[in-house]
Amino acid sequence: MARRLSASRRSPSRIRFAVVVSRFNDFITNNLLEACLGEFARLGISRDALEVVNVPGAFELPVTALYLARKKNIEAVICLGAIIKGQTAHYELVAAETARGLQSVALSTGKPVVFEVLVADTIELCVARARKGDRDNKGACAARTAFEMGPLLKGL
Repeated sequence: MARRLSASRRSPSRIRFAVVVSRFNDFITNNLLEACLGEFARLGISRDALEVVNVPGAFELPVTALYLARKKNIEAVICLGAIIKGQTAHYELVAAETARGLQSVALSTGKPVVFEVLVADTIELCVARARKGDRDNKGACAARTAFEMGPLLKGL
């Protein structure tokens, strides 16, 4: 019989999450962060249980996530960013290596690393995924994923 793990069994006061947010394209990432923090509050997670770290851009997310994931008191790391296509292929390189780096962090530490780095051809596509007040804002989705995945992996 399969065991079902529930996030609601935990004491919210003992949970620690890290949120790493890119400052590049901050008109997008600030909305992602606001939605993430708001969703954690709705889940009963106090601001004191969250460590928020700002980095210059998406390419700096993996190394920062690695440092945070290595901390014993961090249950999951959320990475928020926005990479928008420009006139060169540079954005493809940044997006691919950021994704690869974050996956490597998750696999090497065994901790959930939630990837909510928006990669889009246009600003409008990013804006649509980071609307203020929208429960489908990818920042809110990231908080829900981290909240679920931490205890799931601990229970395996």
